Amino acid sequence: MSLVFFISGHGFGHASRQVEIINALTSREPDLRVIIRSAVNAELLARTLHGRYELRPGVTDVGIVQATSLAHDDDGTVRAAVEFYRTFDRRVRAEADALADDDVRLVVGDIPPLAFEVAARLGQPSLAIANFTWDWIYETHPGMQAAAPDLVPRLRAAYAKATLALELPFSGGFEVFTDVRPLPLVARRPTRRRADTRAHFGIAHDRPAVLLSFGGYGLPSLNLSTLDCLGQWSVVTTDRIAPQTGAIPSGVVFVPEASFRSTGFRYEDLVAAVDVVLTKPGFGIIAECIAAGTAMLYTSRGAFREYDRLVRDLPRFVRSRFIDQRELFSGRVRGALEEVAGQPAPPETMPTHGAEAAADQVLRLVQVST
Repeated sequence: MSLVFFISGHGFGHASRQVEIINALTSREPDLRVIIRSAVNAELLARTLHGRYELRPGVTDVGIVQATSLAHDDDGTVRAAVEFYRTFDRRVRAEADALADDDVRLVVGDIPPLAFEVAARLGQPSLAIANFTWDWIYETHPGMQAAAPDLVPRLRAAYAKATLALELPFSGGFEVFTDVRPLPLVARRPTRRRADTRAHFGIAHDRPAVLLSFGGYGLPSLNLSTLDCLGQWSVVTTDRIAPQTGAIPSGVVFVPEASFRSTGFRYEDLVAAVDVVLTKPGFGIIAECIAAGTAMLYTSRGAFREYDRLVRDLPRFVRSRFIDQRELFSGRVRGALEEVAGQPAPPETMPTHGAEAAADQVLRLVQVST
């Protein structure tokens, strides 16, 4: 019996939350066969998934094409989406044929439309887990309607085939599904004490610390030596965010990504060990800040419909503040860091047991299908 997870390769948020759900599943049912169809970085899965799984790498949707960590390629996104969905029916047939001998009992999608068409072709139930849908994103994407007027309706038709949709917080676009249920936040939660994490990574205990977190593209254009908080703050960065190309400025703690592979410390432990995360707002890092109670200083990520949805409710659950990119790249960050770190606790809390709740729903659907 197999469960198939179609996971968008856009950013880390889709994969990181599905990792938590898969871990919750395999901790209860170690004999489950989990197949993952995704273009997500294989190393990310290898170091975070605890149970057995089979990765079948490949592109399952195109998402948004990034020019840099903080800028989108709008024209590139339109071209990629048009090309991918031009052969959509052929892709559905090929995916279903590839899974024909795997005794698939459930298809989970976060959130490629392909997942739900494949499940329907296999005659099996499907489960959507997400905080947005791609038709909702593309509906307002610059140039998409003019280039591909039939695309959004086609994606909506695919989503309508989902058996059930679990709607995460900070959501948009879920009116496309026929059966929707709310899901608590799925978040990577720290497992190490703050003092232990600081000691392990060499982060000073006697001064506040800020973690730079800008996804897979990093922020190589940021000159760390110009940051005006050096001397008062520890600046923590990984080689993914700011590759080490020379001497490390005093006050900067450089954490190689490889250090997460075998030490038992995870990225979410680092989020919990600092006072502020400096980032672009995405679902994954927001969820980790909520789970850890860490403040967030965020900058714009370009024209992206999810951005407005995320930052609208952010102050309810996270100590947070916006910083303009001109301030950020000129190194003027100390005032903003001190302001956000000194904010009172947010007015609301959010449960973070979504992975366990999603695992319950998955197992119920599998029982129904058998």
